[in-house]
Amino acid sequence: MFSDPVAAYDRIAPVFARLAEQRRPYLDRIDQLVVSEMPPGNRTMLDVGSGDGARARRIARARGIEELVLLEPSLAMQGDGAADAKVWTMRAEELHSVQATFDVITCLWNVVGHIFPASGRMEVLRQFARLVSRQGTVFVDVNHRYNARHYGAMQTTLRFLRDRASRDEKNGDVKVTWDVGEMPCTTLGHVFTNKEFRSLSFAAGLSIEKTLVVDYATGEQRRWNWQGNLLYVMRPKSMTRPESRP
Repeated sequence: MFSDPVAAYDRIAPVFARLAEQRRPYLDRIDQLVVSEMPPGNRTMLDVGSGDGARARRIARARGIEELVLLEPSLAMQGDGAADAKVWTMRAEELHSVQATFDVITCLWNVVGHIFPASGRMEVLRQFARLVSRQGTVFVDVNHRYNARHYGAMQTTLRFLRDRASRDEKNGDVKVTWDVGEMPCTTLGHVFTNKEFRSLSFAAGLSIEKTLVVDYATGEQRRWNWQGNLLYVMRPKSMTRPESRP
């Protein structure tokens, strides 16, 4: 039986730092890319699915962000909090109730892949488009379904053939299991194709300005999509420049 994602993160909170350390090269490179791709002059930032907020705080400090909001529905993941940021204990799916504008919105480490159903993912991206300022930037990284370097050639080929045979949006649904001691914690996740995420973003009112490929093991930037996970740099449709390739 799958745990609700928020309940699952409540359970893994005590060991989350260890789990994150296993992916440190990848997480650090994503953070570095977000900082480098963020235009100057931003004042406000919303981080969705922020956990303890450590990554968002580092990004905000690096770019001189004055107002940081951390959205994290799991109280256990939030930790003790701090006075340097505002914390919203709510799900991303509840952003429709928020009236605010942010220069930067980040949603990192496949957080959007823990939102179900697919219509919920679309709605969250739509809220990003609504909440980001006219010249603001949205950063989202997702686990790539065709990441052959990570999943292996056989599993990736089978996934590709399944997608060709049936375009069911549930093809990317996967079981996610974390080792938290005697009883593993299992929840449902979703891994994306590039085409799928592009379609979601376009329908939500966001345009992709840049797509960056990052090796999930080493954190190295790669050239081809099948070599890593995908980081998207997005803007509201009306403000988007033509997409550039790394």
